Amino acid sequence: MQRYITKRVLSSTNSLRSRRCFSELARKQTSLQENEIHIPQLPPFDYSPPPYTGPSAEEILAKRQQYLSPSLFHLYSNPLNVVDGKMQYLFDENGRRYLDGFGGIATVCCGHCHPDVVDAIVKQINRIQHSTVLYLNHAIADFAEALASKMPGNLKVVFFTNSGTEANELALMIARLYTGSQDIISLRNAYHGNAAGTMGATAQSIWKFNVVQSGVHHALNPDPYRGVFGSDGEQYAKDVQDIIDYGTTGHIAGFISEAIQGVGGIIELAPGYLPAAYKSVKEAGGLCIADEVQAGFGRTGSHFWGFEAQGVVPDIVTMAKGIGNGIPLGAVVTTPEIAKVLTRRSYFNTFGGNPLCTAAGLAVLNVIEKENLQENALVVGSYLKKRLTELKDKYQIIGDVRGKGLMLGVELVTDREQKTPAKAETLHVMEQMKELGVLIGKGGFYGNVFRITPPLCFTKEDADFLVDAMDYTMSKM
Repeated sequence: MQRYITKRVLSSTNSLRSRRCFSELARKQTSLQENEIHIPQLPPFDYSPPPYTGPSAEEILAKRQQYLSPSLFHLYSNPLNVVDGKMQYLFDENGRRYLDGFGGIATVCCGHCHPDVVDAIVKQINRIQHSTVLYLNHAIADFAEALASKMPGNLKVVFFTNSGTEANELALMIARLYTGSQDIISLRNAYHGNAAGTMGATAQSIWKFNVVQSGVHHALNPDPYRGVFGSDGEQYAKDVQDIIDYGTTGHIAGFISEAIQGVGGIIELAPGYLPAAYKSVKEAGGLCIADEVQAGFGRTGSHFWGFEAQGVVPDIVTMAKGIGNGIPLGAVVTTPEIAKVLTRRSYFNTFGGNPLCTAAGLAVLNVIEKENLQENALVVGSYLKKRLTELKDKYQIIGDVRGKGLMLGVELVTDREQKTPAKAETLHVMEQMKELGVLIGKGGFYGNVFRITPPLCFTKEDADFLVDAMDYTMSKM
């Protein structure tokens, strides 16, 4: 196509007639060339949703603008009205099928409307939807036991919450209570939530409002692509020690980090970083908190929890998203000794651990085990990453391909040397891939990173379709 575009550099003396002739010829040649290029097709799938009779996308958007917070935003210039989902696919109001490469922001792990999870939810809601933890119910105890069995070391006590933000808020409070210190160390580029404490731990200006956010220090981000020390994790970790030495009393409450930064653009921490950082934190009397809201539950493939890849055992682990496959559920897991700090006062959460959500959570855990979804994330994720890396060799606009399992990132740049963020191009590719039937997310500080976090039931055929759609789109830029 490029050879036809170059022919458009015509002399200003060309006649109107010759320009018209060229225009017609170019249209015919471009059309012929496009006909020769294979347009990617969705893999076959044996499900058709029932007819949708609800309001249109335009009507829903009008209601959102009138009745919902103006802070809500949507993807795509023509927002998608999702009315049905089945496993790794979503359907719009017209019954069109889309490959879900975003998984509701790394939340749908088993697949949309997985029959085992739906069955557990229906059975529980037909029996009792909500009581209170002041009464006994086996659902919360059964799930806590199953969850504790997946944890390393002495991480055996579970507190249930309703979201990742709640879980991280509780973890930060526990660390401060247990140590008697207030200082928390987080990483630059991190995202841990949008409440008072977690907003302080979050380190991207776009997510931080002008409210009091005290007691948090942000260390250098061990980013192998854009970081100052490349992939040298131990060099980055020295900044944690410097913060302790020069920014605190020498004693801290804790350190919180994701193993792979999700909102931050799928940044996998440099190798060797967490062991070195944890060492400094423990020597300063602090607790180590692993935020597994996005990387947990087998998504990285090689391990069930993201932090395990760096060979560390945290004092506290927080989780949400994949824990419930879309049900509002979160958790904090810690040791029996640390858990006792909440007995100093009354700690209570009305909805945390309700029968409906914990029944769903147990069903999710069982599906992950029964269907070997962690292994699938490793196999399919490795294949997908390999194909995306091949695209990087083909297109200069792809600056980096990173991540593990089915938590992958593709960073677009206009200049590989300067690593100039390709913001407009990122939006363009997303829009065009949607038109082909592929949905992916975006993130990173500059908004130029594709976030690919599909349901863990993703297949190699799905991976091929996603990459082929990206390839087709980029070939026309």
